[in-house]
Amino acid sequence: MERKMSRLPEAVLILGIETSCDETAAAVVENGSRILSSFVSSQVGLHARFGGVVPEIASRHHLELINEIVEQALAAAGAGLRDLHAVAVSNGPGLVGALLVGVASAKALAYAARLPLIAVNHLEAHLYANFLTGAGIKYPLVALIASGGHTALLLMPGPEEITLLGQTRDDAAGEAFDKVARVMGLGYPGGPVIDRLAGEGNPAGIDFPRAFLGEAGRFDFSFSGLKSAVINLLHHRRQTGEEIYLPDLAASFQAAVVEVLVEKTVDAAREHRAACVLLAGGVAANSFLRSRMRLRLAEAHPGLPLYFPPPALCTDNAPMVAAAAYPRYRRGEFAALDLNAVPNLGAGC
Repeated sequence: MERKMSRLPEAVLILGIETSCDETAAAVVENGSRILSSFVSSQVGLHARFGGVVPEIASRHHLELINEIVEQALAAAGAGLRDLHAVAVSNGPGLVGALLVGVASAKALAYAARLPLIAVNHLEAHLYANFLTGAGIKYPLVALIASGGHTALLLMPGPEEITLLGQTRDDAAGEAFDKVARVMGLGYPGGPVIDRLAGEGNPAGIDFPRAFLGEAGRFDFSFSGLKSAVINLLHHRRQTGEEIYLPDLAASFQAAVVEVLVEKTVDAAREHRAACVLLAGGVAANSFLRSRMRLRLAEAHPGLPLYFPPPALCTDNAPMVAAAAYPRYRRGEFAALDLNAVPNLGAGC
C-alpha cells in the first residue's frame, strides 16, 4: 500500500522490530542513519545445547521479551509512540513463528498509535546496516550478504533499486559453519569459534572442494558438498584412528568457504562496474573473509572501496530494519494491517 507524503519532517524517527530468528530486537533510528537506541536479547545460550535454533523455543521467548525490549528502546531514545513517524518490522525471510511475533507486535503498535506500518525484507535489511556506519556509499554497488540462513549477492544500481544476482542453492555459508563446528565438537554458534581456531591452522593444510557451479550458476552458491567433505573426512579419520589437527581442519574449511564468497563478489563487482562493495550478515564479521575480500579487491579493482558494519550490526539487529524502512517511508510505501509473515521471502520482493 502506497501513500504520498505531502512533506517530510526534518527528523524521521522509525521504530524497528526484528524477530526473524533467535534475537529479539528493537531500535529507534533517525533518518535511516542515526541510531538513537538499540536493544537486543540473544537466545544463543538457550539453543547452544541443541546445536542450533529450535523454532518453538525461539518463538516462545520472543513472546516473553518483545514488549520489554520495545519499551527499553523507546525509553533509551527518549521517545514515546507519539514521537515516532513509523513502525517497521522484518516480515521475512525467517522462522515463521518467530516472524509472527514481531509482525503482530508491530501491527498492534502501529494501530494503537495510528502510525504507518512498514514491512522490511530481512535479507535486504542486512545490507542497510552499512548505511548506519557513516560510510561514503556510492552507486552502483555490489553487496554480499552471508549469514546463518542466507547467502546472496545483490546489486544496487541506485539508492532505491535492489536486484538479486545470485543466492545459495542449499546451505547458507553461516549454516555450513555451524554444522561443521557441531561435527567438530566446537559448539554453537560455529562461525566465531572456527574463525578463532583457524588462526592457529594452515588454510592450505587440507584440499577441500570449491563449488563455483559453472557459467549458469556463476553468482550462485553451494556449500553442501563442502560440508559433506569435511564430515566424511572427520568420520574416516576417527574410524581409522588417524590424528585430527583441528586448527588445520578449521582453517582449510574456512578458506574454502571464503574463496568462493570472495571470488564471486569480485567477479560481480567487475561485471557491474561497482563503485563500492558491501559485506553484511553474521558471516561478514569473519576476520578471514574481511581480509581476503580487501586483498582481492585491491588486486582486481585497485581503489574500489570495501565497507562492512561493526560486528554488532552484522548479526540480526533492529537498527538495520529501521534503516531499511526509511527509503520506504520517503516513498510512502506502507503495509496494510493484514500484513503477514513470509518465511521464504526473497530479496527484491
